Amino acid sequence: MLPAVIPYPDIDPVAIAIGPLAIRWYALAYIAGLVVAWLMARRIVEQAPRVMSAKALDDFLFWAALGVILGGRLGYVLFYKPGFYLANPMKIFTVWEGGMSFHGGLLGVTLAIIFYARKQKADLFAFADVIGIVAPQGLFFGRMANFINGELWGRPTDVSWAMIFPRDPLLTPRHPSQLYQACLEGLILFAITLVLWRVYGLRRRPGLICGVFWAGYGLARIIGEFWREPDAHLGYLAGTWLTMGMILSLPLVAFGAWLIMRATNRPPLTA
Repeated sequence: MLPAVIPYPDIDPVAIAIGPLAIRWYALAYIAGLVVAWLMARRIVEQAPRVMSAKALDDFLFWAALGVILGGRLGYVLFYKPGFYLANPMKIFTVWEGGMSFHGGLLGVTLAIIFYARKQKADLFAFADVIGIVAPQGLFFGRMANFINGELWGRPTDVSWAMIFPRDPLLTPRHPSQLYQACLEGLILFAITLVLWRVYGLRRRPGLICGVFWAGYGLARIIGEFWREPDAHLGYLAGTWLTMGMILSLPLVAFGAWLIMRATNRPPLTA
């Protein structure tokens, strides 16, 4: 007998269709994440210690979106399915079918931050702190996009809140791990970075909040991977627990720890 499950809210992936033009919830979720993060960043960026004007930040939205989309897609292509996309290069452009790597998107946004900080002659680490606070909001919407798209589901389970995802060929009750990750990587990480920012001394140590974000995401991702089903073409890399997501997250934890130590070993800003 199958365990009791919560019905999956089988949402039509197309939000709006006008003739051949289809706007998907997947794309709208990413757009919502970028816009919400941008609006929050505009409020933070001018607070002491002031990084740049809110008007100067506006142009960064374009570069952030470019970093997320290009980095996220290329990261997925290179980290997860290089053989498939080498044989089917045109599939690289079918983003609406899913397949985005946060690790690749993070590298893309990091390059955008470096470029834009230099262009605005702003303190790189202070600017990275601002983005580190608002980035979890984008992560939250990204995980919700995974849930709506019915992809990246969890491992089989018999918990009472299990779900059967329509795109799962086995139709097995599974953890709704996208929602777990939305909470860990999105809501909880955002709350931590925001609280640290509001503590007067910590926001005057450029790089500390950014370091907390890098390390915090790495840890949240590693924890979330224990409930998430690994990609079918990769499977477990060791035993029944080690996944590619865990391996890619370890450098994030290490780099985040370095940023935190760097920030705490330097005198805080006084202006």
